[in-house]
Parts: sequence; structure tokens; C-alpha cells
Amino acid sequence: MDTRTLARRAALAGVAVAATLALSACGSDDHSPSGRDSTTAAPTTGAATPASPAAVGDADVMFAQMMIPHHRQAVEMAELAETRAADQEVKRLAAEIKAAQAPEIATMSGWLTAWGRPVPSSSADMPHMDHGMPGMMSEADMRKLAAASGRDFDRQFLTMMVAHHEGAITMAQAELSEGVNPQAKDLAQEIISGQQVEIEMMRKILDRQ
Repeated sequence: MDTRTLARRAALAGVAVAATLALSACGSDDHSPSGRDSTTAAPTTGAATPASPAAVGDADVMFAQMMIPHHRQAVEMAELAETRAADQEVKRLAAEIKAAQAPEIATMSGWLTAWGRPVPSSSADMPHMDHGMPGMMSEADMRKLAAASGRDFDRQFLTMMVAHHEGAITMAQAELSEGVNPQAKDLAQEIISGQQVEIEMMRKILDRQ
């Protein structure tokens, strides 16, 4: 095992402790993400079918509990692009990100409920996770993005979302290495494949900004 892998596992383990402490106060209520488009297509991982509780490990729970607020922030960023982006390709990409990640939030929330584990209601309920979760933007970052518009917004959005996607890929790779639940691992692989493609698209758009 190389130093990079050990460092990543250590970092994720630290976040898991913070997540457990924060979630202990949240209860197990399942709050659906707000502002979701009811016409959004369902993900290909079988969102309507809860993962089997018989094949769930701590890594699977941590993956879902961390990825839900991570995805929610990506959706929030994508929604900002609807009215602030100047580049039509940025708007189209943002819409695709929202369409992909909003249903995945619902999927993972359903898993956690089926597993009898707390569902994070919002990132505000987990204040320590913003600082340790790979690729997560700070509140200051989000305020700066919300205040921007036009080409300035496009550049900020693309730069932040590339980092955000890279963080999601890091968490998904940890799930593939440590997880045991087949559905969670399938979703992790989809996140890696899909977000790697989107990273390349965003870098190409940045090159011409």
C-alpha cells in the first residue's frame, strides 16, 4: 500500500469520526433535498430498491453519509449557474450535474434509512465535515460564487467544480477499496466514470475562457 493511499484512508477515517459525532444529534429522519425537479430521470443504479442490510459495512455507511452533503453542495452550485453563468456550455453542464446528482442523493438517503443509519439533513448539521471532506467548498467560497456573474462566475464555477469532482472521486475510490455493499460500490464506480468525463469537459471550457 503506497503512502498516498494510507494518507487518504487516514483523512477519511478522521472525517468519519466527525460525521459520527455530528450525525448523533441529527436523528434518523430522511429529509428530501429541496428544489429538486420531479421530472429528473432516475439513476441507473436502481434507486427505488434499497440496498440489502445484510451486506453493509462501515465504509458503505460513511460513503453515503459523506456523499449526500457533498452532492447537495454540487447541486447548489449548479443551481447558481442557472441565473449567473454566461457561457451556455457551462449552463448545460451545470444542468447535467444537477440531473445526475439530485437522484443519487435520494438513492443514498434511501439506503441509509433502510440500513437504520442517520441521514444528514444538511451540511449545516455537520459543521466539521466541510473542513475535512475532499473537494468541499467553504461557506466563504460559496458566498463568493453566489456574488459573481457572467464570465467571472463561469471561471469560478468551473474551477470550484473541478476540485469538487476530484474530491467526490477520492471518496468513491475509497468506497471501491473498502466497501462491501454491491449497490454502493456500483454507484461509486458510476461517480468516478461520470465525473472524470465532466472534469475533462470543464478543463476544456476553462482553457478557452
